[in-house]
Amino acid sequence: MLRPGHMVALSALALLTLGVVMVNSALMSVGTPGITPASVLASAPTVHMFMAMAAMGLAAWLSPRLLLRPLLALEWRQRGLPLPAAAHRGHARNGWGLLSLWVALGAVLGALAVVYIPGLGREVNGSARWIKLPLPGPLGVTAQPSEVAKWAMVPIVAAYAAAMGPAIRRPLSGLLPILAAVGLVCGVIVLEDLGTAVLIAGVAGFVLLAAGARWWHFAIASVPGLLGVVAAVIQNPYRLGRITTWLDPYQDPDGDGYHIIQSLVAVSHGGLSGRGLGHGLQKFAYLPEDDTDFLFAIIAEELGLAGALVVGSLYLAMLAAGCLIVRSQPSRALGLLGLGVMATVAFQALINMGVVTGLLPTKGIALPLLSSGGTGWILTAAMLGVLIATAGAPARAGVPRPRGPAPFTPTPTPAAPPPTSENPSPNAGAIARANAGPAPHAVALPPQPLPEPKLAPTAADLSARGTLWSLAPEPRA
Repeated sequence: MLRPGHMVALSALALLTLGVVMVNSALMSVGTPGITPASVLASAPTVHMFMAMAAMGLAAWLSPRLLLRPLLALEWRQRGLPLPAAAHRGHARNGWGLLSLWVALGAVLGALAVVYIPGLGREVNGSARWIKLPLPGPLGVTAQPSEVAKWAMVPIVAAYAAAMGPAIRRPLSGLLPILAAVGLVCGVIVLEDLGTAVLIAGVAGFVLLAAGARWWHFAIASVPGLLGVVAAVIQNPYRLGRITTWLDPYQDPDGDGYHIIQSLVAVSHGGLSGRGLGHGLQKFAYLPEDDTDFLFAIIAEELGLAGALVVGSLYLAMLAAGCLIVRSQPSRALGLLGLGVMATVAFQALINMGVVTGLLPTKGIALPLLSSGGTGWILTAAMLGVLIATAGAPARAGVPRPRGPAPFTPTPTPAAPPPTSENPSPNAGAIARANAGPAPHAVALPPQPLPEPKLAPTAADLSARGTLWSLAPEPRA
């Protein structure tokens, strides 16, 4: 039987396979040999796809011990419940505390600072977001620490919300500390990548609201963050230019508006069925970043509206299966973790598709499991593996999964004690009268005749009453 976890894995595999094909198509250039099955299998995207699937399986295997049981222990301790025996294994003996969360937050900030280390950091398009991992051949991965921070903040926020419990409704002692932590991480990321910072803040807010934070507390606390986003846009002419050209790309068609114009050209030329796989034109030095941020435009051009709908359907199938996992989750902590994973994938896909179709300003947000990027594929697949593992983690840790109302078990009636002279049976009198026969003064009544059954009226009877369809009773004389 196909379970929601299987559906998540199959959707991810389908998206990765389509991503390998489309990235190889987008990397075609004039004067290079055509694409063959051998060249696709030997390409870097294929290696990254196998690494992503291996990461998904490894995360589904290891996360119950390293991540999910500590989260469950944290939730049980917050509720004051005794830990099941399975939760005492390995690292989950004492669970996580708030101190552990702040240590994890410090590790995230340290990872973000690696891009500024000489020799490791790599600047692309004027932005220092990447580091080059010294791995041989096609295994060499250009990592983006903001991707690590994006996924690391999901379990941190979920664990904090589970640890606080109902106290998350308190504005100062409950909600403000985690918002300050999220704001600190986003403040470091926004120096180089505004889009990822907005994505992290949006997912964190979504999870906190689902955990029970009050809307008006969250709205008031979010005002400084919104002001920070406005300041980050205004003080950077490049970002400000993207906003103005989004409103009217033809103000600067050869500058800031070039991206969105070429993307819309690719989408419009695709039509219903597309130009055909590999026959797109915009990838030949017309559309920048065609294998990463604007790969969806190449999909729409070569596969048409049908291909775009297939991509959207795969994401919807994954999200529907993830929602089923979250809805059936008896643990609040694991439910929030799964919700954060699905919200990250959904928000990221919506932002990318909105940018490609001109509905949102141009931002460097990749399409999950499709746009070229070893770090993004591996980390996204690993977190989907964690989501798959949450479906069975509570049962393995001893948490009963609700499966509807408990079956009715009748309570046996205790046997009545044997009658004695002091405690006679309550039916003793009736039994004695039945054994004695009829009373002498009883009079036998003659049998009464049964009433004759009423026959259905015939057609002649109904006609005599005036009409064949009138079944009203005759008036009494």
